[in-house]
Amino acid sequence: SSYLFTLPVRGSEGLYMVNGPPSFTESTAFQRDSGKNCKAVAFSKDGSLFAWCNGEKVNIVNVTSAELLRSFDLPKAVCLEFSPKNNVLATWQAYTTAKDGTAGVPNLQLHDVKTGKSLKSFIQKKMQNWCPCWADDESICARNVNNEVHFFENNNFNTIANKLHLQKVNDFVLSPGTQPTKVAVYVPGSKGAPSFVRLYQYPNFGGPQSALANKSFFKADKVTMLWNKKATAVLVIASTEVDKTGASYYGEQTLHYIATNGESAVVQLPKNGPIYDVVWNPNSVEFCAVYGFMPAKATVFNLKCDPVFDFGTGPRNAAYYSPHGHILVLAGFGNLRGQMEVWDVKNYKLISKPVASDSTYFAWCPDGEHIVTATCAPRLRVSNGYKIWHYTGSVLHSYEVPSNEEMWQVSWQPFLDGVFPAKAVKYQAVPSELPSAEPKPAQAYRPPALRNKPVTSSKLHEDEPPQNMKPQSGSSDKPLSKTALKNQRKHEAKKAAKQEARADANQESTQSSASQNAPRSAVPAVTSGDPEVDKKIKNLKKKLKAIEQLKEQAAAGKQLEKNQLEKIQKEAALLQELEDLELGL
Repeated sequence: SSYLFTLPVRGSEGLYMVNGPPSFTESTAFQRDSGKNCKAVAFSKDGSLFAWCNGEKVNIVNVTSAELLRSFDLPKAVCLEFSPKNNVLATWQAYTTAKDGTAGVPNLQLHDVKTGKSLKSFIQKKMQNWCPCWADDESICARNVNNEVHFFENNNFNTIANKLHLQKVNDFVLSPGTQPTKVAVYVPGSKGAPSFVRLYQYPNFGGPQSALANKSFFKADKVTMLWNKKATAVLVIASTEVDKTGASYYGEQTLHYIATNGESAVVQLPKNGPIYDVVWNPNSVEFCAVYGFMPAKATVFNLKCDPVFDFGTGPRNAAYYSPHGHILVLAGFGNLRGQMEVWDVKNYKLISKPVASDSTYFAWCPDGEHIVTATCAPRLRVSNGYKIWHYTGSVLHSYEVPSNEEMWQVSWQPFLDGVFPAKAVKYQAVPSELPSAEPKPAQAYRPPALRNKPVTSSKLHEDEPPQNMKPQSGSSDKPLSKTALKNQRKHEAKKAAKQEARADANQESTQSSASQNAPRSAVPAVTSGDPEVDKKIKNLKKKLKAIEQLKEQAAAGKQLEKNQLEKIQKEAALLQELEDLELGL
């Protein structure tokens, strides 16, 4: 075949396949399924098989020949997934109880792809995490049942080979790649006990000592766990539903790093606000986070959680590494205008800045060269369609559905790693028949009274430019943590304000300029002149020192008691109290 890929398109116009590049045309081999009831589609991991349900049957075809291989009578199926080596097709339909209130029929079914026989069916009430998870070689398969994880081996679903039983496992993720398989599990906190994520190596689940790593945290109503490709570490985005400080309606997020060698850390993000996206580079040694109140920051970190490159600020809320990890796209979709920045990751140089307005979907093609962006219903009901881009910014193909139709989904046919070799990064836009998608720049609204006057620019915020963060040799000073920096700045600002006030009152500076520039430790102990206050300050400092020691013990892996953990939680309040006392508030 002269084309590289197949893209299924699903919508009110039915389900059809588009082949390309170089040119993009509807597949003649795959018969368009023109019903309006196609609820779900799925490719096998290697891209050789394709399944869809159309409200009557679930069909499987060979992608290359479009030959129908299997058909199952499952009119109500709404979810489909293939196991990694194409042995099993899992299907899910909504669970319903019988009229008399007795239990309904099992609604999660596992089918043998080769024979068409049913291997097993389970009752699976929730749609969320409905599908069992397989290791890449299908040696194990796991599902979360009533707060424990059940493991099956070699697709034998009649025997539970192992169980991982903790107080309440809310979620788990298997590591990608080869044996041995590792498991990341999340247990939410309850009644003052913290939430935790633990890493295990299958099948060693006995007792707390068997875990490879453990990280506990207090602020979590839900977590997202992301394994890197080499299965050496997990990033955990922990979020609370509500932000107690009222600073954000996104709730509050923190980012944690946990490695299978037992190391863990909190990733310090130098700007406050939501964490929109976190992605691993496929090389497994770096990750990118997009975070902070708009305009958001984006930063690449290494495995020590130190920043390597900072992209500055911009209108963005998503990041996408190319399959080979040599290009990173930062984008602002959803409520932003669809600006994309395409970066060469090796040299940290900007390649292109295309704009895909109103996009609800973005995906890299497995070749690491092409990208699809799409506007789909129900997220957006108007001007549905998709565009195929080259990462240098050229639009190679564009399709918009007729105004009375909707598009629900488009996706690339997957391929196994290694099918496409990595190519050198291009900077020159590749040629295209289509005009580039440059949207008209929106003019800022100007009230009538100002319309004939010269434009004065007023900025709500200062933009930060990109900067390389790799430590220059020779500077071995440990950088201050985010809070330490913030407190230092606050402290210095208040100190300056206090000194100004004093100077105004006495018309003469009480401290010589020399002592003002002296290192902080050399400043004489300031007494407030009130022995009661001095005593309180001394006590607070003692408590804070104790907290520091507890934090060091925890960092060294010591299991702290509940009351000790509670002490650590009071640190911020104590610091505030100390600051207020020292400044005589």
